[in-house]
Amino acid sequence: MAKKKSEPQLLSSVQNALRILKSFSTFDTSKKVSELAESLGLAKSTISRLLATLASEGFVVKNDKNGEYSLGLSVLTLGGVLTNNLEIYKEAGPVLSKLVNDTGETSHLAIMDGLDTIYIHKEECNHPVRILTHIGRRNPSYCTSSGKVLLAYDEKNAVEKVISEGLEAHTENSVTDPDELREHLASIREKGYAISTEELREGIKSVAAPIHDHTGKVVSAITVVGPLQRMTNNKIPGIAKKVMAAGKDASERMGYDERYFRRMRV
Repeated sequence: MAKKKSEPQLLSSVQNALRILKSFSTFDTSKKVSELAESLGLAKSTISRLLATLASEGFVVKNDKNGEYSLGLSVLTLGGVLTNNLEIYKEAGPVLSKLVNDTGETSHLAIMDGLDTIYIHKEECNHPVRILTHIGRRNPSYCTSSGKVLLAYDEKNAVEKVISEGLEAHTENSVTDPDELREHLASIREKGYAISTEELREGIKSVAAPIHDHTGKVVSAITVVGPLQRMTNNKIPGIAKKVMAAGKDASERMGYDERYFRRMRV
């Protein structure tokens, strides 16, 4: 009789410690034991022990005046190791800077993580009115231009998984109809870029294009984002052209040969 494959054993203490770390964000930088216990559904004593362990390794620090915890420098060290070893981060960084200069708007690199997109690099524009985004921010893929690009070119058909999870409306412009989303993604593959107008947050518009690696796979999206008053409809064609050119430049730096893959498709 064949033995069943044993499932990997997860350490609940490690899992809960990671949940604590992931609960911090740019908009929620410090937390009390009671807040973490309530949001994570754990006992205060458990949270206290986990925080003490994380603090001993420098992953969180405690403010003795108010008893709140925030992230420590060890997190920053690990983040630096990760980004410095991401090939796309190294190769596309100069392209991102040029795109900001060419468009005058903030630009990002985004990758897919699960069913969401995450910004891994950001170049800020010089305008006094800027868009509040940050590296490491996780967004629903179907509501952003970068996410829609990554969904459109995903080889594992992640869009069906996204649809099965439910298309929540974040604004009145969010695409919540599955067929409409599928048609939208088909149009992106045809045009080579995606536009998101107030689909995640009101007053914001973005344009994104794909970045291919040497195998032809789309591994990232390059994005320009700005307020509606600057990202006007008459400017979008020119911005889209610059974003696609930046995507092509970054792809070539990653070893992508567009002519070779065109011949392969013939």
